[in-house]
Order: sequence, then structure tokens, then C-alpha cells
Amino acid sequence: MQPRFLGRVDYAPTYEAMQAFTVARTADTPDELWVCEHPPVFTQGLAGREDHLLAPGDIPVVKTNRGGQVTYHGPGQVVVYPLIDLQRAGYFVKEYVYRIEEAVIRTLAHFGVTGHRVAHAPGIYVRLDAPSSHALLAQRPQKKVPGALAADPDFTGLGKIAALGIKVSRHCTYHGVALNVAMNLQPFWRINPCGYAGLQTVDLSTIGIAVSWDEAAQVLSQKLQATLSP
Repeated sequence: MQPRFLGRVDYAPTYEAMQAFTVARTADTPDELWVCEHPPVFTQGLAGREDHLLAPGDIPVVKTNRGGQVTYHGPGQVVVYPLIDLQRAGYFVKEYVYRIEEAVIRTLAHFGVTGHRVAHAPGIYVRLDAPSSHALLAQRPQKKVPGALAADPDFTGLGKIAALGIKVSRHCTYHGVALNVAMNLQPFWRINPCGYAGLQTVDLSTIGIAVSWDEAAQVLSQKLQATLSP
């Protein structure tokens, strides 16, 4: 997998470039990992509802073909787009999502933070009162009880620190994951993040972790290369 550090790039042309790369690739095309940062932008997934855009104001909104609802990208956030042939890698979409989340959890652990999964809510979350606590969440994914209905996600005491949105076309992935490092978090209050009203969004800076964008980008890209390997 070849990492490409793109720097700060506009969202729309990067999205178009991912699509073009995926359409043009062949069975022999090496996988790539695009690492970047975007100017302020809201992006809507395929299922995105307009009522989750509360007050976008002067920040542009771009509709995309990824999964999920609305999220925000901006300076101080590491965005990584894995462009992977899943058929060649030898695993399916569900495991792909799990591996991306695992890379984020390992990245946070590198900086002394414990990342958590929440049942029925893709992405990674941290305890607001104890970001380094290893105590298991009651809200964590657990084995499904036959006949039981899926409960709504419970974000009590949690902040979302990484969002995930993917697209798979002809077994090949694009879009990806965003890790909040040191951002202006105010724009997240202009939306229902990932479609959840009142969901608090945090970054590493907010929970007391001082790390540069470059260092976070290097660590996350290394962890993704390791977890996404065939």
C-alpha cells in the first residue's frame, strides 16, 4: 500500500480524483492511502437528510456517494482515504470497517487515549470524564440476542473523535476516516453529526492531548497500513 501525503486540499476535487482512480484501476493497480486535510466543508452521505443540516451558514455542503449522514471536515483534522481492492486483500466490507476502526483505536492508544466502539454507531468515541480509562462501555457492541430489537445508540458520557464513511465499487474502496486532532469544533454544532442530534464531537486537543497534525497523520497512516494488510 502506497501512502500519499496530499497536504491541505479542497474536498470536491479530491472526491473526484478518488472516483477517477477507482474507475481506472485494474487488478494490478497498487492500493494507495491518501492522507490529507480539508478546508471547512460539510459532506452529506447517500442517506443524508436535509434536516440534519441545522445552520451550515458560509460553509459549503457537498453531496457525496459515501454511506452515512452529514459530517464536517476542516483544518486540524486528519482525513485518510484508503483505496483498496478488497477482493485482492481477502476480506469483506464488515471486516474492512472493523479494521479501520481498529487502526484509529491503536492510534489513540499511541497517544495515551482509549478509543471505544458504540453499538450501531460506526466511528470511534472517547469517555469525556476519563479519556484514558480502559473500563468497558455498557454501550459497546455485544453478541446479538436472538429476537431482540436493536437499541438506539447511547452516547451518554461520550464524545466522538473519529468518523467513518466509505464507498465500495467493484470490490474497491474509497472515502474513509477522519480523526479530529486540533480543530475549531464549532461547526459540528451546526449539524446533527452523523445524523445524531446532540452528539458531542471532540478532538485530541479538547481532551488534553497536544499533538501536531503531522505526527497524528503519520501514526494513523502507519496503523492503517498495518491493520488493512491482507
